[in-house]
Amino acid sequence: MAASSSWSPSVVGSDLKRSEDRRGPCSPAVVPLPIQLQLLLLLPITYRNLEKMKYVVVTSGVVSGLGNGVAASSIGVVLKASGLRVTFIKIGKLFTCLPEHTIHMDRCTALRFTLPRKDPYLNTDARTMSPSERGEVFVLDDGSEVDMDLGNYERFLDVELTGDNKITTGKIYQALILSFSLQPDNVCKLVIRFLRCGVSFTPCMTLAACDRQGEKRRLSRENSTEWIERVALMPVDGIEGQPDVCIVELGGTTGYLLFSADNNFCLVHVSLVPLIDIVGEQVECIVSLTNVPNIWHVPSLLIDQKGHEAILGVLGLSRLAMEPKLDTWMNIARTCHKLHAPVRIAVVGKCTNVSNAYHSILEAMLHASVACHRRLSVDWVPASDLDEETSDESPDLHEKAWSLLKGADGVLVPGGFGGHQGVGGEILAAKYARENNVPYLGICLGMQVAVIEFARSVLGLKDANSTEFDAGTRHPCLVAMPEACLGSRRTYFRTVDCKSAKLYGNVKYVDERHRHRYEVNPEMVGELESAGVKFVGTDEAENRMEVLELPWHPYFVGVQFHPELKSRPGKPSPLFMGLIAAASSGLLDDGSMLQSPAGGVENGHGSGPVPIKVVSRSSGSGYASGGGLDLEEGVLGVHVSGAALAH
Repeated sequence: MAASSSWSPSVVGSDLKRSEDRRGPCSPAVVPLPIQLQLLLLLPITYRNLEKMKYVVVTSGVVSGLGNGVAASSIGVVLKASGLRVTFIKIGKLFTCLPEHTIHMDRCTALRFTLPRKDPYLNTDARTMSPSERGEVFVLDDGSEVDMDLGNYERFLDVELTGDNKITTGKIYQALILSFSLQPDNVCKLVIRFLRCGVSFTPCMTLAACDRQGEKRRLSRENSTEWIERVALMPVDGIEGQPDVCIVELGGTTGYLLFSADNNFCLVHVSLVPLIDIVGEQVECIVSLTNVPNIWHVPSLLIDQKGHEAILGVLGLSRLAMEPKLDTWMNIARTCHKLHAPVRIAVVGKCTNVSNAYHSILEAMLHASVACHRRLSVDWVPASDLDEETSDESPDLHEKAWSLLKGADGVLVPGGFGGHQGVGGEILAAKYARENNVPYLGICLGMQVAVIEFARSVLGLKDANSTEFDAGTRHPCLVAMPEACLGSRRTYFRTVDCKSAKLYGNVKYVDERHRHRYEVNPEMVGELESAGVKFVGTDEAENRMEVLELPWHPYFVGVQFHPELKSRPGKPSPLFMGLIAAASSGLLDDGSMLQSPAGGVENGHGSGPVPIKVVSRSSGSGYASGGGLDLEEGVLGVHVSGAALAH
């Protein structure tokens, strides 16, 4: 991948650099890259056995953060556009204290590499990782808590992965220890060496050690491929039958690579490669990625430089694949950076100094803003800066935070863990949005603080709180659940006469992903609803409140689930569409702007268009002009329920 000299690691991987005042227009990461950031395709030329799974392994070298996740996702987009079915496996920074390790695939493929980094993650998953250090925790349908890379794969390919698609050092060690305890003959050994002041772990094991299906089996070199091979055969696109290609991304940086493989295996190495013309060195296949307005352009750069042809040639799929069709994808990419009519959203959260902590939130807002033909600007507001205490300690920060909040067209309070810090500021943000008719979307904790604020301000319960923040509160608005709620759960709408149901296509239920441990206190639901709150979505038994609305408000919605996790380019989350549309026009008219589709809905997926009219502040004549999508006449986009978003 090629690049210019203005390198900033935080930009790659759909991250957005903030200006110093946390303001500015947003787009999927503009990618200024260093010297030469390139894809090196190592091309073994042999005859192919088309019955075997095809693997594309993506690695990175020299320095970390080069964007191999974007490269892997973009390769997947191109292969999918060529008519192939694609799946992903992400291998974390494994075995990083080992001098070398060998992976065997298809029993005839070998990849040997060194990983000089000394910081392997011993976590079995991303559950306890700090968002401010490692980015957001992405939740899958099966409840697995993984890193943000799998979210990137899902968004780019529009697939649904499982926890098996991510391998971590913790999973390896966990299975290894279990196997060791079950195998007294020491088939697997764990050697701990004390080297001066350090401890190195040298496991004599294979990747099959983390095979959940075979933990109690004797582990040997012969079955070391079974785990990856099993996961590679699992469909992730909702269609029966095995995928054609499995893309495997290796986390971290590799020191050197010794590659030998059969014809079902292609290695793509993302690296900084300075090209010095006078030397006259040549590499068999290099794909250079120049500066692009946003990362959605990366797949087209691969195609323009025939990168897909090289990969398909290695895998023996040239005759089976069709010419890649990226028209719809590229229409979205080009539209994104041509938009001019602004919409400004204030994101009030605990970790706003690290945008990766809210990566999926940002992506979902981008998807919705492109669909609404609005140029998104995000004001990152540290929740703690809104607190009254900050006005005494740091008056400048306090004034700045309130200035950003009051200057926004809409307010979004995302989910968050880690104690009560910043919760007071989030409660104030919900109060400001409610009292000033500013469009508001509260997600998980964002819904919970809206409940707390309403109980305090409207019901007059001054000490109302969540037991998470005050275990002894006399008025517990939110209480701990018997068990944590993780993964996809069904939410049933109690009425279709609400904004949320109409945005989803007038459906009876939706399946969205959850990650929370506290819920609205069932004993306070009646009191809250009698004062004007409407819980329009619940679980099937109507015991757990899932969706909150204020009927008189232009757009005040709180949800216990995380709609951002299923938003896709060209298929924005309906609730994010509602926020952007309301923030762009100042009003969503229940009667004419949100219309129920014809034919009714029985399966929770919608069967018709949901017309949403967004009135431009500048012209008052509908959508902003310029850079439209080449979709069906009158149709703006399609959201996750499958319903069209029309003028």
